[in-house]
This record gives sequence, C-alpha cells and structure tokens, in this order.
Amino acid sequence: MGKPVSKISFLWCIAFAFAIIWLIICAAPFYYLILTSFKTLGEFLSGGLFKLPKSWAPKNYITVLRGGFFRYLLNSIVVLAISLSLLLLFSAFAAYPLSRMRFMMNRPIYSTIVAAMSVPIYITLIPVFVMSIRTGIYNTIWALIGPNVAFNLPMSVFILVAFMQSISREIEEAAEIDGCGKFSAFFKIIFPLSRSGLATLGIYNGVVIWNEFSFVMVLTQSMNARTLPLAVWEYQGQYSANIPVIMAVLALSSVPIILLYVFGQDKLVKGMMAGAVKG
Repeated sequence: MGKPVSKISFLWCIAFAFAIIWLIICAAPFYYLILTSFKTLGEFLSGGLFKLPKSWAPKNYITVLRGGFFRYLLNSIVVLAISLSLLLLFSAFAAYPLSRMRFMMNRPIYSTIVAAMSVPIYITLIPVFVMSIRTGIYNTIWALIGPNVAFNLPMSVFILVAFMQSISREIEEAAEIDGCGKFSAFFKIIFPLSRSGLATLGIYNGVVIWNEFSFVMVLTQSMNARTLPLAVWEYQGQYSANIPVIMAVLALSSVPIILLYVFGQDKLVKGMMAGAVKG
C-alpha cells in the first residue's frame, strides 16, 4: 500500500508546484501594475522594471480621482447594469422554448444562434456606427447597450439552453397538470431553477461588458459618454503618456471586477457544476 500512496503524494507535489508557478505568472503583471502606479514618471523611466518606488504616496491615485474617473465609473456602471439585465432576460426568454418545447423551427433557429457566435464584432463596427448616427444615439451611453446585448446573446443562449435541458421535465409536467401555463411555468419554475446558470452568465458577461473597448472607441467621442476602458486616453497625448497614472487608472478600474469575483465566485462554481450535471 505504501507504493501507491507515495505515487499519489508525488503527483500532488507536481500539481502543487505547477499551481505555484501559475500563480506567479498570473500575479506578476498585477504586482507590476500596483508597483508602477505608485512611481513618478521619472522613476518609471529611469528605474528597473520591478524596482520599488521611493515613496508610496498615492499621488497618481489622487490625480486620477480628481479627474474624470468618477464620470467614467458611473457610465460603466449604468451600461453594465442595463446591458446585463437585458442580456440575461432575453437569453432566458430565448433559451426556454429552444430547450423545453418542440416545434418545427427549433433546430434551425438554434443553429442560427450558435452560428452567430462565430461572427467577429469588428466586421460590424461600421454598420453599427451608421445605425447609431441614424437613430440619434451616437456619442451617448445608450449606443453601447445594443451591441453589448447583441454580441453576447448567442453565447448566453447556447449556455442557458444546455442548462435548462438539465432541469427535470417532471417538475414542469406536474405544474402543467395543476393548471400552470407555459408563461407561468417559466417565471415560477424554470427561471428560479436557472439562477445558478444566470449567475454564472452574469459574472462572465459582466467582465466582458466592463472591459469592452471596440464599441466604446467607435461609438463615443466625449468624456461624458465614455466608460472606464477609455479613461486612459485622458492621461496620454499624441507623443507621450503618463504610464504611472495610467497604471493607477487600470488598478482602480479592476477593483469592481475583483470585488464581483470575490463575492460571486461561489455562485460561479455552483453554476458551472449545476450545468454539468444532467438531472
């Protein structure tokens, strides 16, 4: 019995070593980000890559907070809240009939949605730009909501269809026997039972929408309409950039996402595990 135990212990040591190496690889950029955000521009240009700053005074953070950071933050929160709410609602509405009902166009519609996952967003920038101008929402935060919902919808529907298929049909059939219609069954049974899957999608899509850059760059011009990914533009010119201040912007921008993951990681894991189990 000693030999298998030794082999298992050896494998665990290898796995632990790889985990430590991966932790270092993932933590090094964040460490560099925080380190640089406390340096002056002179220290950044003359010092080493991981050289400690002479002073840990948060001058760069004060500069960022006195600028337009809170305006960018508010825009990001509004865009995220509206886009994510609509995305999860529309995804659930689309996934329910595709996963629980049988009708003639079920497979063609589902196949079209899955095929839409392969469409790159960059080929749609010009059409979306023209549409936003013609509808009068160009250079507003409302121009960002439509693309955020549309381009994250196929993946969300694909995941939710698989998740809803794992929900036992006997529960829905029992509700129908008691006189519950499809509309009531969705809101009273399927939607509540899909909370783990919706939470997983919320965290995943929340990170994607929060970091969205392409559409923000194309569909907005003024500071009043731009979100946090473009806050760095306030601290760079045509031929130069204040890298330490930009690093402070990036550090502050990452705080909401880190908090979202810290408080939502249990729901993320539960959603992934629940979607993997057929019930």
